[in-house]
Amino acid sequence: MPPIDPVRLTADLVRCASVTPADGGAMDVLHELLSGAGFDCAWADRGGIRNLYARWGDKRHTRTFGFNGHTDVVPIGNVADWSMPPFGAEVKDGVMYGRGTTDMKSGVAAFAAAAVDFVRDTPPDGAVVLAITGDEEGDAVDGTTALLDYMAGAGEAMSVCLVGEPTCPNAMGDMIKIGRRGSMNAWFTVTGKQGHAAYPHRANNPLNPMMRLMDQLASHELDRGTDHFDASTLAIVTVDVGNPATNVIPAQARATVNIRFNDTHSGESLTAWLQAQADAVAVAYGVEIDMTVQVSGESFLTPPGPLSDLVAKAVEAETGVVPELSTTGGTSDARFVKNHCPVVEFGLVGQSMHQVDEHVRVDHIHQLKSIYGRILRDYFA
Repeated sequence: MPPIDPVRLTADLVRCASVTPADGGAMDVLHELLSGAGFDCAWADRGGIRNLYARWGDKRHTRTFGFNGHTDVVPIGNVADWSMPPFGAEVKDGVMYGRGTTDMKSGVAAFAAAAVDFVRDTPPDGAVVLAITGDEEGDAVDGTTALLDYMAGAGEAMSVCLVGEPTCPNAMGDMIKIGRRGSMNAWFTVTGKQGHAAYPHRANNPLNPMMRLMDQLASHELDRGTDHFDASTLAIVTVDVGNPATNVIPAQARATVNIRFNDTHSGESLTAWLQAQADAVAVAYGVEIDMTVQVSGESFLTPPGPLSDLVAKAVEAETGVVPELSTTGGTSDARFVKNHCPVVEFGLVGQSMHQVDEHVRVDHIHQLKSIYGRILRDYFA
């Protein structure tokens, strides 16, 4: 049987219009490949989301290498802005175009192809697991968390895990993610008293305390960074009043902030700080301030060690590049996996992800498969 072509597999996946939460047939493509190669496959669907769990080897093995990734993609936007069909997987001048080519169907194709070839050619003394979700780009409540819940109920486990997200900012091999910042949103509603703009003393303008609160939050230095993390950031992402009249003081004002935080903080500690700031402003201005918080994920770190060394060695061997160990960027499903086992992330150059004419170099897909294959060989050596 010839080696699995990761480029052809990427194209098959890209042609599945799996805009989250739709599957578009992507999981069936992978199920057919993996089950045909001797992987024990199970569906861990939840909330209308398709999730595929595949294992080669006895689940009682103490050494189990896991891959995690997703097949859902973000919307294409205006199709007229694309120069190539967004679900066509067409290749031009050595570059494949289509939604999900970078984020992250090529990553899934590369680790699936590497895993199939590895267990067929050099059956390891251990197990290989692929945990693939269709709910990473959406709310991520019925995706990797559902897979982990399934594993817990079925007595399945990974010893270590590699998430195949695009991690390289500029060149293939230049970055491995060993952690991620936490992320949270806070929504504020300030309620004052409506009135005529010519008689402001008869009203209580909610915009004044809202502006004071937003200024205090945005100008506060959360920290100066830690050994493995940049400084935490707070961004005001919207302030809304919805007042079309110029002679009316509104009754309410709303604003939202997003915080990306390092291991100095937790979602709980930042929530307490935000609440204290809001309460103080509310008292000072005689208004009500309601706050709602959503923590998307806590910060986490897989300290440099055996797992990051394993991946870095394989990356350098296949690319000639010594990767930087980083915690930059947004959130990923590694934030869920880290509660199960040590986890790092490595994948493609991510410059075009979520963009019009998203694309990937064909040679990078082959290179990524080679890196994943070397990681498996070295892990089970």
